[in-house]
Amino acid sequence: MNNFLTMDTLTNEEIQEIIKNAEQLKINAEPIYFGKQIFAANMFFENSTRTRNSFEIAQKKLGLQVINFDAETSSINKGESLYDTVKTMEALGTDLFVIRHGVDGYYNELIDSVKVPIINAGDGCGQHPTQCILDLMTIKEEFGTFEGLNVLISGDVSHSRVAHSDKIALTRLGAKVYFSGPEEFKDSSSDAINVDLDDTIENMDVVMMLRVQKERHVGKSGISEDYLSKYGLTLEREARMKKKAIIMHPAPVNRGVELDTRLVESEKSRIFKQMTNGVYARMAVIRRALD
Repeated sequence: MNNFLTMDTLTNEEIQEIIKNAEQLKINAEPIYFGKQIFAANMFFENSTRTRNSFEIAQKKLGLQVINFDAETSSINKGESLYDTVKTMEALGTDLFVIRHGVDGYYNELIDSVKVPIINAGDGCGQHPTQCILDLMTIKEEFGTFEGLNVLISGDVSHSRVAHSDKIALTRLGAKVYFSGPEEFKDSSSDAINVDLDDTIENMDVVMMLRVQKERHVGKSGISEDYLSKYGLTLEREARMKKKAIIMHPAPVNRGVELDTRLVESEKSRIFKQMTNGVYARMAVIRRALD
């Protein structure tokens, strides 16, 4: 069974194959499951715009029957566990689960008992593997390779499942990944390369800015008024980037916080291209899960 849970469990060859399939689907996407009555349940226990909707569009492009599970009106609010909710949906005939949940590794209690594929749409501060695939696809379209690229991921790294997933995959594929941001947001793992944004931006091929995840900063103060000038991508910093360097962001974007609002749709920005690629990346992941 082809669960899709973390980037750790994929070989480099599997990652490249998924990207290749996503690129092919971007050229020619056919509803290969149309008429087959295959049901996909999107179960989001955290808010989402891009991920949830791109999964739904991907599923419909492939011809799947889509169930958008509503956690707010479900028996979760009567005390039903995640496990029992998923097992209930499986018993009703669900063929594929797409789940986002606030608990790191929520899928560990499911994978031995649920007999249909699970795609992780984000777990707490753990990983966001489909976002990683669309990021990789976007970078590959731009540079043709990952080998030798310098990638800076800057912002709320410690709470970012995107940063964790991208670091794993990009490093294995030959890129060098650097982290930057406020001291309290730094990655404390032994192999993390933490740098100063101003000292390194001129050498970066990819600059990925991250949203400050206020919902995960329980009991802490808000974003400082000078966050952009201290830690964000300002117009002055963008002007020092390589001519062919690109700007990325997993979104949602706090305009004027992690980057100047004029850079969101600038010549170097690939933010909306990432969103477009997200549909085809998720189509490729869904096909891998079902085939």
